[in-house]
Amino acid sequence: MEIAYTAHATATGGGRDKGHSKTDDGKVDVNLSTPKEMGGSGEGTNPEQLFATGYAACFLGALRFAASQDKEKLPDDTNVTADVGIGKRDDGEGFGLKVALTIAIPGYDAERAKNLVDRAHVICPYSHATKGNIEVSLTTKG
Repeated sequence: MEIAYTAHATATGGGRDKGHSKTDDGKVDVNLSTPKEMGGSGEGTNPEQLFATGYAACFLGALRFAASQDKEKLPDDTNVTADVGIGKRDDGEGFGLKVALTIAIPGYDAERAKNLVDRAHVICPYSHATKGNIEVSLTTKG
């Protein structure tokens, strides 16, 4: 694989609990905390929020790319919402993630939207990276 871009980020401190993470260019610079639901303070950003924002943005880009292959431009209000859950794995060996993507393509009928979403799921590098590792569900709204 030929690499077109590499992001660089460093986490310090307590990691997901009372930690800090930032990119080398300073564009992302966040204090980290464990969510209240997991016994933390919830005062900072958590890794699941960062993953959700990245996955949603990447999937939307893949969706727009898939549409462009058909010489289509998606409506400006097309959006992707990523819900990333974390919990103890069933095997008891640590924690796992589960992702639900909700894709809204206003004005598209269900079949047309599903076709684009299925293709975007193949194109998106986040979807490719999670394939077989994380349960990802897709819900399409027209």
